[in-house]
Amino acid sequence: MAVRKIRIWPDPALSEKAKPVTDVNDDIRALIVDLFDTMYASKGIGLASTQVAVPYRVLVIDLDPKQQAARDAEVREELASWNFTGPLVLINPEIIKSSGEIVWDEGCLSVPGITDEVKRKENITVRALDRRGNEFTLECSGLFAVAIQHEMDHLNGKVFVEYLSKLKRDVIKRKMLRLKAGEEQQPVAEAR
Repeated sequence: MAVRKIRIWPDPALSEKAKPVTDVNDDIRALIVDLFDTMYASKGIGLASTQVAVPYRVLVIDLDPKQQAARDAEVREELASWNFTGPLVLINPEIIKSSGEIVWDEGCLSVPGITDEVKRKENITVRALDRRGNEFTLECSGLFAVAIQHEMDHLNGKVFVEYLSKLKRDVIKRKMLRLKAGEEQQPVAEAR
């Protein structure tokens, strides 16, 4: 379908709380295709609709975008240990159970080039709707749980850098504002 523009923090769209999807219709399914296209084009493993300035509770995850599991038994085992079985859509996700703690070095397509450690729940159970509007429940752990929590934060108007100290946030914010200013100053090719 289309690769959409990913908003860079501190873009106001990233602070907006997403609205629940009341009807899983063709527009939502088109959004899902665009989210996957955008995530893959940006070499990410997760993307929330708020990152492309669409304020609905929709996110996509693919921990194996290069399909390494098909060729590498170790990757396949690790993904299976987290209960990841393939690309996933979560509409109106909610965590209904969680346990344990894990610290993961997270990055974000909305904060390019920046990673830092964030503490999350190690095991979660999530209830959501799939792309057909059917409810399902999923238990996951490790990176899978981290990725879902990270993307759910986006749906709640929160970016991972908000877990960091004010000093780190301020430094990152200046970098992102310079990055955005540089993108806006790109010369436009003249039409001939």
